[in-house]
Amino acid sequence: MNVPTLEQIETKIAFLERANAELSDVVFRQHREIESLRARVVALADRIEAVQSDTGVRTPEDERPPHY
Repeated sequence: MNVPTLEQIETKIAFLERANAELSDVVFRQHREIESLRARVVALADRIEAVQSDTGVRTPEDERPPHY
């Protein structure tokens, strides 16, 4: 194998290693964001369930006026 070919292969390997590291960082950040969003979805689902399970009858005095 001649020197220019070996240098090309080494250059490509270095590029691929860098690209792999960058992609790994992106995947890690996306994983953290997905976990955060998942927690928010669970919290919102809990809030919706709590509101829907509220079976108390509201009187007009309990309601806020539309301008609030």
